[in-house]
Amino acid sequence: MMALNFQAPKHARMLKERTKDCTVRLGDRSRLYPEGSIVWVTTGPKFQPKEKLYAAFIDKVRVKTMAQLTSEDLEHQNPEISTREALIEDFEQLYKKRITMDDTVTVIYFTEIKE
Repeated sequence: MMALNFQAPKHARMLKERTKDCTVRLGDRSRLYPEGSIVWVTTGPKFQPKEKLYAAFIDKVRVKTMAQLTSEDLEHQNPEISTREALIEDFEQLYKKRITMDDTVTVIYFTEIKE
């Protein structure tokens, strides 16, 4: 089974609180996460053990540029970030590279599968 892993502690907190149900990933990741897939939602840094939080259904996947992100995308990605510029700043810290409004991103909406 595939996983959607979240490295940042703030994202782990939001996932555990169930306030995050979307992720924006740099680049075109649509082939990795097709709509209708089931994935594990996990947290943890690269190359370290992960914590499995829950299984999720991938509801919607859209490839856009950073400039095309909507306020809904931003709100579901991180309720604490309300502008594309703030998301770019966040991504630049995460990816350690310059990000522009022309960069391609994949928006993945997911829903927890209750057991």
